Amino acid sequence: MPSPHDSYVRVRGAREHNLQGVDVDIPRDVLAVFTGVSGSGKSSLAFGTIYAEAQRRYFESVAPYARRLIHQVGAPKVGEITGLPPAVSLQQRRAAPTSRSSVGTVTNLSNSLRMLFSRAGDYPEGAERLDSDAFSPNTAAGACPECHGLGQVHRTTEELLVPDPALSIRDGAIAAWPGAWQGKNLRDILDTLGYDVDRPWHELPAGTREWILFTDEQPVVTVHPVRDADRIQRPYQGTYMSARHYVMKTFSDTKSATLRAKAERFLTSAPCPVCGGSRLRPEALAVTFAGRTIAELAALPLVELSRTLHGSTEAARVLTDDLRSRIEPVVELGLGYLSLDRATPTLSPGELQRLRLATQLRSGLFGVVYVLDEPSAGLHPADTEALLTVLERLKSAGNSVFVVEHHLDVVRGADWLVDVGPRAGEHGGRVLHSGPVAELERVAESATARFLFDRSPAPVREVRSPSGQLKVGPVTRHNLRAVTAEFPLGVFTAVTGVSGSGKSTLVGEVTEDLPGVGRLVTVDQKPIGRTPRSNLATYTGLFDVVRKVFAATDEARQRGYGVGRFSFNVAGGRCETCQGEGFVSVELLFLPSTYAPCPDCGGARYNPETLEVTYRGRNIAQVLDLTVEAAARFFAETDTPAVARSLTTLLDVGLGYLRLGQPATELSGGEAQRIKLATELQRVRRGHTFYLLDEPTTGLHPADVEVLTRQLHGLVDAGHTVVVVEHDMAVVTGADWVIDLGPGGGDAGGRIVAAGPPGEVARAEGSTTAPYLARALARTP
Repeated sequence: MPSPHDSYVRVRGAREHNLQGVDVDIPRDVLAVFTGVSGSGKSSLAFGTIYAEAQRRYFESVAPYARRLIHQVGAPKVGEITGLPPAVSLQQRRAAPTSRSSVGTVTNLSNSLRMLFSRAGDYPEGAERLDSDAFSPNTAAGACPECHGLGQVHRTTEELLVPDPALSIRDGAIAAWPGAWQGKNLRDILDTLGYDVDRPWHELPAGTREWILFTDEQPVVTVHPVRDADRIQRPYQGTYMSARHYVMKTFSDTKSATLRAKAERFLTSAPCPVCGGSRLRPEALAVTFAGRTIAELAALPLVELSRTLHGSTEAARVLTDDLRSRIEPVVELGLGYLSLDRATPTLSPGELQRLRLATQLRSGLFGVVYVLDEPSAGLHPADTEALLTVLERLKSAGNSVFVVEHHLDVVRGADWLVDVGPRAGEHGGRVLHSGPVAELERVAESATARFLFDRSPAPVREVRSPSGQLKVGPVTRHNLRAVTAEFPLGVFTAVTGVSGSGKSTLVGEVTEDLPGVGRLVTVDQKPIGRTPRSNLATYTGLFDVVRKVFAATDEARQRGYGVGRFSFNVAGGRCETCQGEGFVSVELLFLPSTYAPCPDCGGARYNPETLEVTYRGRNIAQVLDLTVEAAARFFAETDTPAVARSLTTLLDVGLGYLRLGQPATELSGGEAQRIKLATELQRVRRGHTFYLLDEPTTGLHPADVEVLTRQLHGLVDAGHTVVVVEHDMAVVTGADWVIDLGPGGGDAGGRIVAAGPPGEVARAEGSTTAPYLARALARTP
């Protein structure tokens, strides 16, 4: 039995996900790094076991009533854990932030600034004091009534709604209208109302055109549709909606990103004429501090804001001191160029991650375990050095810092290393090494050791010659000011630079309309689905082929089962008790809701009749439970080339350990990105394709990076163009061309510092990337 003063966190019998009854001891008050290839089980150990157990123990101390209000995780599958302090988790959130979320809201700095204006602002004579809510554009008390706190107003014009006035309404003059039945319905209503839908648009009277496009009236008429020969169409009541009304309603109400993007094409946005883009009511903008409104202070870079804040009264002094102390860690992490009103969606993943870290630094906790999920994700090597300083500060404040990480510089800076592996999925889940970093060199089966102690120079790759040039720009957006870039076609290009230097903004300007692009494929890290119903097989299209294979069996034909019978998303073949989910939620009131396998199908998702149909000895549920690797073996001898092609590409990008039915919600951003890439690779390609990847190596172990870059270079060898935004110098060294932005982030960046082959950029003066690229080319530890 460990003593009460045991200085180790001792885990016994961890079986979460693929962990194989893991026993491991990790010292407290150190920087401990968990490594291993993607899918090896390191996150299952750090987050799924250690953090989950710490959280569960904390909830045990919370009053039962309050426990109901908190999202709780279930108990992890582990024998016991001793010596475990309270834990704080800092995971990579992959949900898309809204346009109302900003640097100020993420760091809570906005709350402090609003309090400063409420309690210590200079009010106009006779004006009553405002509550802090009145200074927020996200509350009814503070939002500008014209733009509802968005700062922009959206309008449309006849030219946008009707791009080709030579067409008639029947021929599709009103481009903003929906397609299919809904568009035909609006046209039939206009016809019934007596408007000429066959006359060219420009020949219609101005008043008629105005009413059709912009009226707020919604007349209801009885429509007698023209009969098709093959079906009877009965009269119906139709409600007219003007083109503007339809576009505005779709833009504000739709949950579909595609429909919203389509509606946006017919709108122009301009700063709100009432608040001038400040998003606030006039009463709030009448209050000043240090001679400026809250909107003006929120627009300042944080470095400058900190210099501006000085209080003359006691209340102002307390509030400004607090604000400056909160800004300090953000500046320390190299984000002093950001302003409080900068919208969160415009930040890079690296910037967002560091903002959350800065908030934790300020909290002043000690004696806790911080569990961090790849804090170096999206960080330039220069920013990683600042990150290591911050992790060291968290440790010296008396905390244990447990980090899941792939970045070798962070691994080298650790006091203790836990290496999980040796491979992914069922071939992983064992602790290969738990001890000082240097001792890993003796562990032969560790994939991490091969990269951590490799001192051989980087292999010299023959630089390819471009087949042409793609000119982008001049671009003036965010921090880019009239920047023009030339991307060579038919080669591998890496776009580098510190976080916030303008990389994503620049590559975001590449569109299919530019000459030389051809087909454009953008592969990002957004989730492949938001519910457990979306999975690896459904996203790649593999499931459609598998269902056809089952529907073609003799048993299915005899029973009259079609392809739809083998879907768990529609009634018919699925288990109706769990609606094809495979599990049911059991509400336990004062304990976390627990998910239990469905009592009727036992988690199989289908009803017994569907499961009676087998293909080569397996039913559809058993096929979905196979890993990609096992499925490739299962389908190897069959005549299903589409299945074989899909599985081969998934194996090629290193995802052999995932199950075919693995829910999208369980996948990391890196896995989602590789699934998208595999889906693209399995297509039969004709002609030139321009591939654009935003940080494709995020969340990947160096061994997985090797596999991925091999695939990307294969695309270039096949005659395509690949452009990656990248921080991993191992990938940049293998590029044919490098475009380096900087030299800093925000206002200190936004220009091209160097462009050329890697060897040339490594010698560029004034480039923050150059020394790290030079080191990677020489591969000196």
